[in-house]
Amino acid sequence: MKKILVVDDELEMLNSLEKILNHRNDFDVEIFQDGKAALNELKEKSYDLIITDLKMKDISGLDILKAATEYSPGIISIVISGYGTIEASVEAMREGAYDFIEKPFTSKRLFECIDRAFKEQADLNKKTGTEKYPEPELAGIVYKSRQMQEIIEFVKKISPQNMNVLITGESGTGKELIARAIHNLSKGNLNPFVPVNCGALPETLFESELFGHEKGAFTGAIKTKPGLLEFANDGTFFFDEIGEMSLALQIKLLRMLEERKIRRVGGQQEININVRIIAATNQDLEKSVQEGKFREDLYYRLNTIKIEIPPLRKRREDILPLVNYYMKDFCTRDDKEIRRFTKEAEDALVSYDWPGNVREVQNIIGRAYYLCSTSIIQKNDLPLPLLDKKRIMDDDLLKLSFKDAKENLIEQFETDYLTYYLKKNQGNISKTADECGLDRRSIHRLINKYNILYQDNEG
Repeated sequence: MKKILVVDDELEMLNSLEKILNHRNDFDVEIFQDGKAALNELKEKSYDLIITDLKMKDISGLDILKAATEYSPGIISIVISGYGTIEASVEAMREGAYDFIEKPFTSKRLFECIDRAFKEQADLNKKTGTEKYPEPELAGIVYKSRQMQEIIEFVKKISPQNMNVLITGESGTGKELIARAIHNLSKGNLNPFVPVNCGALPETLFESELFGHEKGAFTGAIKTKPGLLEFANDGTFFFDEIGEMSLALQIKLLRMLEERKIRRVGGQQEININVRIIAATNQDLEKSVQEGKFREDLYYRLNTIKIEIPPLRKRREDILPLVNYYMKDFCTRDDKEIRRFTKEAEDALVSYDWPGNVREVQNIIGRAYYLCSTSIIQKNDLPLPLLDKKRIMDDDLLKLSFKDAKENLIEQFETDYLTYYLKKNQGNISKTADECGLDRRSIHRLINKYNILYQDNEG
């Protein structure tokens, strides 16, 4: 994952850049409105890329470039500015900037610049034997098992072909990571990857978000707004939890897939759309089709290529690589010595069935990291669920059907997971959403679903 530092004293531009860059899962983005604070951050942490405004109130972008060169030799720097003069561009390049982008600019222009810079750096590293990112397109996908090796090879094979893909698997298995890998390996990888959770937005808002709306289309539509599908043009659109989409919206999505055109809410003009569709679900869509909950014609449109990701309990060779990956990530972020696990601890981790899959691994290792202060993690340092393997075989669970027992375990995991991060972040929903990799609506939905009580510390 590439670490990116963004500096701009205009809050609106800063937030826009953060939103755009976070469409890529291989980017870890930190933003600073205060240039002096950004300078201090450069002294303490290392980054792969800096994006900085040229003219700011308290400090100039050239000062940021000088500091970047001093503290992180070889770092890539991109300067943006509303003052697009030749002199400014030359001065920025002289201070080591890779490129100079004049405001306003498109997200496509920014991504092209970033990817070109990283590609040139990677090519140089290969020549000098210092390659740092052997497979950046597969960022975050950690595996060792034969099943995942076959899936990755298949992903590499089908990605250049502009075909729709359906990804299935239990919650937490990493379906979005696979979707992003397909996009990164596709011909349109310089264009946006736009994910949307079909269960996170109410239907009344979902249509407007997806297709956009014209000014005056409904109460509150004070101006024309392009939809997310337009934003993803020539790129990839990822429908997560596609099984949650209403039948009414399924019809409109089917029309878009057949005609490659959309019409904004309240609009008359048809807009050409060229996007690759990747959908994911943890549901049995064939069963949903039989029950009349999902359109059969849409299912076959989406199911051109199908990838099924097995749960972690069926590929136990991947558990320790994932455990070590997340532990290294936590330690690196805090600039601490990498912590190791004893053989007993590793055995406990491998023998656990991980009902929450990869997402639960991240949660459990995060808890172990924060709760244990020693460099060697013992079996007894691990969170309690891992130490009590009989928990999965309790008599009460064995009395239930497989489906009900599984739902019981998932409910316990989701409740424990969310409660832990809400407590860690003192009730701050935004911070909790960021750390959990969910949006705010999903956090609120889980809170209401399990009636979790927490101290609201959002303000």
